Amino acid sequence: MDLNSGAASTESRARTGGFRWTICALLFFATTINYVDRQILGILAPDLQRIIGWSESEYGYIVTAFQTAYAVGLLLFGRFIDRYGTRVGYLIAITVWSVASMAHAAARTAFGFGAARFALGLGESGNFPTAIKVVAEWFPKKERALATGIFNAGCNVGAVVAPAVVPWITVTFGWPAAFLLTGAIGFVWTFFWLLIYEVPEKKKSLSRSELAHILSDPEERSPQKVGWLELLRYRQTWAIVIGKFLTDPIWWFYLYWLGKFLNARFGLTLIKLGLPLIAVYALADVGSIGGGWASSALLKRGGTVNRSRKAVMLVCALAVVPVMAADQVSGLWGAVLLIGLAAGAHQAWSANIFTFASDMYPKAAVGSVTGLGGMAGAVGGMLFSTLAGHLLEWTGSYLILFIISGSAYLLALGIIQLLAPKLEPVVL
Repeated sequence: MDLNSGAASTESRARTGGFRWTICALLFFATTINYVDRQILGILAPDLQRIIGWSESEYGYIVTAFQTAYAVGLLLFGRFIDRYGTRVGYLIAITVWSVASMAHAAARTAFGFGAARFALGLGESGNFPTAIKVVAEWFPKKERALATGIFNAGCNVGAVVAPAVVPWITVTFGWPAAFLLTGAIGFVWTFFWLLIYEVPEKKKSLSRSELAHILSDPEERSPQKVGWLELLRYRQTWAIVIGKFLTDPIWWFYLYWLGKFLNARFGLTLIKLGLPLIAVYALADVGSIGGGWASSALLKRGGTVNRSRKAVMLVCALAVVPVMAADQVSGLWGAVLLIGLAAGAHQAWSANIFTFASDMYPKAAVGSVTGLGGMAGAVGGMLFSTLAGHLLEWTGSYLILFIISGSAYLLALGIIQLLAPKLEPVVL
């Protein structure tokens, strides 16, 4: 019985076609490039701090400059792609962030790095609103969390690739080359994007059966244009906004302070940072794909969207709690394991909260809702980064920062449950 069922499932997938997964692969590689470019500063921060001479608080401001631009850009890009489409949106985003990444090579002051990070934030803000909208365009609801988890895994692959190659490039060619070489990769991706991508209804090579599968959800009725003020009238929007505001900053903290923490706590130099960082982000990769797969599997077994998403998110919120002890363990790999578990749980959480926009809103509003949520997360990141810089100058300890990191998700899930107890669809 199981063999026949499996054979039928395989045959059904073959009849449906799988070009939508090629689109998902494009999103995965774009997100990988996004995080390679974003991660370089965090890896080189201990060395650049000695070379350039910035203080802990100045580094916090450099990170905040990125997040300020990222917050503004998320809001603007969400509206932009809802109006002009995902094909144009992604092309503009990756071009801007690739140029900005390469511009870091010319910086020689804290202000110069802040300016380059600001430009990078504007460009990189286009990645997630566009990718989430592409998933909504190319996948039915029952596959969106898995597709989101797969492309979101690019965050962690990028965060793994960067510590694997950036130290070697830096030692061999100097730190400016690290920014120049990695920044240029984005231009290769744009060639394939223009060659391959179009919305499903306009993709001539797409089979009729796969198009029917993509459009298998009930027909949506919504206005073509939806304003931010209109969206903010709904509790579901605030569930996404507050959920992202409380939890996105924790990922920013790992991304920008993990290398500095391992250097300060365990004395790791640039060359020795690679393996621990790779281990943390490899665990995050497992969480990203696993979190998307888990809620999609629960949906296919008959679970509701609400129960499937929130069951996975509750497990994630509990798995993050042990990271509070990361600054107290005596061994390097004990700290790496705790942080890796928390990073994996965060990415599993993200794979599900990202789908809230397409779970509850029509496609015409997905980009704007994702932009609002992402902006809130970036604003939270700005505040947390500034706080982190000052706390480290005042106390010299990461303890308070890890306590905040371990408690944010349970608080966020409680608020989400209050605001969107059933994840009910919004009728605009």
